[in-house]
Amino acid sequence: MGMIVKHNLTAMNSNRMLGLTTSSQAKATEKLSSGYKINRAADDAAGLAISEKMRKQIRGLTQASLNAQDGISAVQTADGALNEVHDMMHRLAELTVKAANGTLSETDRQAVQNEVDELVSEVDRVSTTTKFNETYLLRGSNDGDVARLSFDDANGTLENSFKDISTKMTDDPANYASPLVAASSGQFNVVVEQDATKMDAAAPTQAGINQEASDEAKNTKYNGKTVGPIGAAAPYTYYVLVEETEEVTAGDGKLSVSEVVKNINDASNKFNNPVSDGQGNNTADATKGGDFNVKAFASMDELVKAIKGDYTNDIKTVNSVYNKEKSRLELKVETFADINDPIDVSLHVGADSSADNKIYMNISQLSSRALGINGLDVRGDTGNAATAAIDVVSDALQKVSNQRAALGAIQNRLEHTIANLDNIVENTTSAEATIRDTDMATQMVEYSNNQILAQAGQAMLAQSNQATSGVLSLLQ
Repeated sequence: MGMIVKHNLTAMNSNRMLGLTTSSQAKATEKLSSGYKINRAADDAAGLAISEKMRKQIRGLTQASLNAQDGISAVQTADGALNEVHDMMHRLAELTVKAANGTLSETDRQAVQNEVDELVSEVDRVSTTTKFNETYLLRGSNDGDVARLSFDDANGTLENSFKDISTKMTDDPANYASPLVAASSGQFNVVVEQDATKMDAAAPTQAGINQEASDEAKNTKYNGKTVGPIGAAAPYTYYVLVEETEEVTAGDGKLSVSEVVKNINDASNKFNNPVSDGQGNNTADATKGGDFNVKAFASMDELVKAIKGDYTNDIKTVNSVYNKEKSRLELKVETFADINDPIDVSLHVGADSSADNKIYMNISQLSSRALGINGLDVRGDTGNAATAAIDVVSDALQKVSNQRAALGAIQNRLEHTIANLDNIVENTTSAEATIRDTDMATQMVEYSNNQILAQAGQAMLAQSNQATSGVLSLLQ
């Protein structure tokens, strides 16, 4: 090639090669600094597609492992609650065996019954309140609606029995208020009057429960006082809280509670058998008996226990409270909920949507009614009721044991599931790293080579730029 100055091809070649080296060095720097050998699709289009699918699987399986761990946590929450239920069931077993012994008196068995009632209520409370992450675990499912409780069974029994009796002493049966029922919560209010019990009226005005009277129900009078609707309606039960009494006969003497009970019951026999006095009025016939049921108590505690005992299958708790707004004493009655179906909890333990990536576990409602211990009764002057209750508790305990065994089996399965998922994530991550991650040693060798080439290229470019300067010697 002759000596030319218009085009410095040597410099052009050196510059082109330096550009390639610089570009290669920039990519090497990017790979070394990011740790990935695929930083854009152009780096390895096929490798990018393959690794992204692996990343999707890794992320999905990692979350699936967490899902399974959450499932274990939920199982442990339910099992922990049922462990307490088991302890209470064992105590109930002790109490029923104790009450079945013939050495106990009726009063002793009532004392045992008090603890039984509290334990049954606590079993029900545990079932109602146990939840994990706002999901109730032991309430079951009501027509597919998880944790919704209904009280139709109890309401059907009690709604015609519990009445507002504050207007009992009137001639108009329509004044008997409708039941104060909240069906969604299973709670009733029963009004308790605080006026003194006047024996000359022979009508308890303190507290009462009665069955619904029909429109055709008649009134009867005793000593000129209206007692309430009878006749077409079923028999009533009045629960009387005796705070004050007055002598029927002349004098200032007060009656004892036993005398009050006797007099009320004597009078009540006449209330259910009205006869016409010929003037359109119904009067009591002292010659006929009846089944008008009156129960008098000297304390609110005794009255509450009696109501709980008479409706033991449906009533969970009864408490007396004073309603300041209405200035009256009320009984707050809480009933047992209906039995629900088990809940189906599905745990998604895979990265795909297929059905075999689901693990299902069923948790039964374990309320007192579901366990069959609502109304557990050990009272009486003999141990017969308590003896029968032993088998009831045994059956309930077996239900709790079965549910805990099922939960334990699910937990063991989930632990194996987690181990398998973690193993898959580890191996898939290894495969993805092979495709995506930078081999630092190899890349450092390439980077060093490019660095040397870049330095050489820069030197050669400088020399090439100086090569044509020799033509100036020809001009001298």
